[in-house]
Amino acid sequence: MDTQFTLCLEQMESWFRLLEKSIPQPKKIPFLHSFVFRYKEKTLEQALIQKLARVVTGLHSARILLNCGFLQEQVAINRILEELQQDISFLAYARLRDGTTELQLRYLDAFYEEEFDIPENPVASTQKRPLIPRKKIIAYIARKETDMGISNPSYATELTRTLSKAYSGFVHGASPQIMNMYGGFPPQFQISGMLGTNHEQEHRSDLWNYFYRGLLSFNEVALVFEELKVAESISSYTISFEKAAGNVYTKDS
Repeated sequence: MDTQFTLCLEQMESWFRLLEKSIPQPKKIPFLHSFVFRYKEKTLEQALIQKLARVVTGLHSARILLNCGFLQEQVAINRILEELQQDISFLAYARLRDGTTELQLRYLDAFYEEEFDIPENPVASTQKRPLIPRKKIIAYIARKETDMGISNPSYATELTRTLSKAYSGFVHGASPQIMNMYGGFPPQFQISGMLGTNHEQEHRSDLWNYFYRGLLSFNEVALVFEELKVAESISSYTISFEKAAGNVYTKDS
């Protein structure tokens, strides 16, 4: 499965380079005694490419942690991936379904807001990013997927909430999740990694799901960008990715 992950990441980087070229590029903006790169236009598409970049680095990070046996930390990255992939669907549906809503506009305003409005004195900065509640993003996605005949909104929302709560225990260090590190002969906390434990294969299978969802995120972005050849390549690869793992979710046309 690790070979499959490596090949998938190579494909993702190839698609990413094609997609990022199709939108206005970041510009140098003066910052203190130097500069930073920023997207001046602050478009929805530019937000999508930034989120997609973090999906790729997140998958790289989760794979490395898994292969070193740091399973708790891998799941914390999975939680980040979960939200990144939700964000991509949330924004992509504005282009693919029924237009940009007020909720998405508020999201973009918060997304592009600078961390410090007084760079020379960060302590004096008044920035307070008005984050959109995650439950509103999840509910929006559930409604859109119901419109497309994909899911039951109430069930999908509750399932996502349950998974998010379980993963939060790994992020914030709840006792039940930490105790997954305890075992062996003699029993002790496995603080140098958990390779070879019963949990390893579970985590590897779980990571496959995030790679698969990463492919779906790439496809959504390619469709938003109207890069149909890239979208076709992603769809074809996704089918082969499923088959390699013995899964079939899409029909091979």
